[in-house]
Amino acid sequence: MTVSPGGVANVSAVLRWGAWLLLIGGPLLAVAALLRPVTAVGAPALAPKAPVVVRDTAGPAGFAQLYVAAYVEAGKGSEASLAPYYPLMRDISLQAEPGAQHAERLAAVRVSQVSPGYWSVTVAALITSSSKSSAASGQGGSPDEAGADPVLRYFRVPVKAAGPSGYEAAALPAEVAAPATSGEAPPLDYGTPVPPDTHDPAVATISEFLAAYLTGGGELDRYLSPGTSLTAVSPAPYTKVALTQLAEQGGDFAANAPVTEGARRGLLVDVAATGTDGQVRPLTYALALKARAGRWEIAALDAAPRLNTTKENPS
Repeated sequence: MTVSPGGVANVSAVLRWGAWLLLIGGPLLAVAALLRPVTAVGAPALAPKAPVVVRDTAGPAGFAQLYVAAYVEAGKGSEASLAPYYPLMRDISLQAEPGAQHAERLAAVRVSQVSPGYWSVTVAALITSSSKSSAASGQGGSPDEAGADPVLRYFRVPVKAAGPSGYEAAALPAEVAAPATSGEAPPLDYGTPVPPDTHDPAVATISEFLAAYLTGGGELDRYLSPGTSLTAVSPAPYTKVALTQLAEQGGDFAANAPVTEGARRGLLVDVAATGTDGQVRPLTYALALKARAGRWEIAALDAAPRLNTTKENPS
């Protein structure tokens, strides 16, 4: 077969371009191969991470309270009642009389995390001894009088996470001394309390607001700043509310303070509230006031009075 000179030239051109493409494309292919993730043959796929269970202290605290209540009332023959809280209880025998003591008004007063998923919970409980058990132990003069007064006692419980949302005790409760306190009232960031002046616009607003809030007398929204949302206590527990004293945050109470647009004040208010049963109880509220349109309005009902973080108490 005879090939023309033009054909030979075309073939030569194709070969030259093919050689250039190999020279250029070879390194690119090598780089792409290096960057490609390597999957081992037969290697198992990575398992998805297990969901993280977030726990707060409410769970361990509630579990510890239930455990202490059951522990105090348990006795010989009723060990099984503690097994749901403490699995090893099935191997323990109790000597006390079942029901000899009862726990009331239990509360977790301290929760500390020992390690992830493991807590130490201190539970306070009012313990009442039955008349029979108290008389038998020599407490009190007679079975009817024995054990009449409950005693506040404290138990420390080790609580461990069990499963995705459960708990279990790591040991029996340990009775401990009451948590130490300073014995002093915390310093608040308010000046000296003063008696209320009914002619003071701020005092009038606070008095009317608390009456609406606690006795259901009047519309609550009329005393609130725009954007503030509060709901009156329902059913209304009191029939009458009287202010007894007020204190200003950061200094002395500013009587008849100018109602400057946008001005803010923090007040600590003591009241005497008369209940539906006729009994009078003292209450304290920390309120935030804001001036708008020539009058004082309730901007917030603070969750707690402000503490004085400086060394000296302004009062």
